[in-house]
Amino acid sequence: MSEEEIYEKIIEIVKTEEPETVEKLIELANHRLGIDKDTILKHAIELENQERLRLSQPPGSIPTEFNTYLFSSNAAWFWIIIALSISTTISVFTILENATPYVYIRYILGSVYVLFLPGYSLIKTLFPTKEIDNIERTALSIGMSLALVPLVGLLLNYTPWGIRLTPVILSLLSLTTILTVTGLQREYTQKTKTTQE
Repeated sequence: MSEEEIYEKIIEIVKTEEPETVEKLIELANHRLGIDKDTILKHAIELENQERLRLSQPPGSIPTEFNTYLFSSNAAWFWIIIALSISTTISVFTILENATPYVYIRYILGSVYVLFLPGYSLIKTLFPTKEIDNIERTALSIGMSLALVPLVGLLLNYTPWGIRLTPVILSLLSLTTILTVTGLQREYTQKTKTTQE
């Protein structure tokens, strides 16, 4: 069997069988063609180099680049925290105190913003992967938020801005964003280190 025939057979197997992993492709090709697995792997890689075949990462695998990881489903928590933080900041500055039905949105977002998000970001930075379960993470997030927010207020008290709405909101937004980005970076580093081992 010529090289080109092997290439065509591998492409045909991919189109008809749609194997989920490279290992499955190698098994199918080995069974159908009777060629050793190393030769099949070599040909599959050569097909990808020629851009005739696309070998992708299996679902649930960790992307090799941080930018790819940032926009993967692994970073959904990051985008949720950022979206909640920005939504809360916008609602505080746009919804007036006397806008009766809408002010409840501001109250709910503000409560989550003050009582949960800073602590969750800190806990995610300290324990980026599954070292603790979700119940512990939630309890620690509330506890750490109750510790962090007064510290932010104490520090603001010694600045020219003082403890007013705008400095508090923007300080918490900055703190949450910095902790969230750090947590995502640490999570990515630990997961890639784990997959390489």
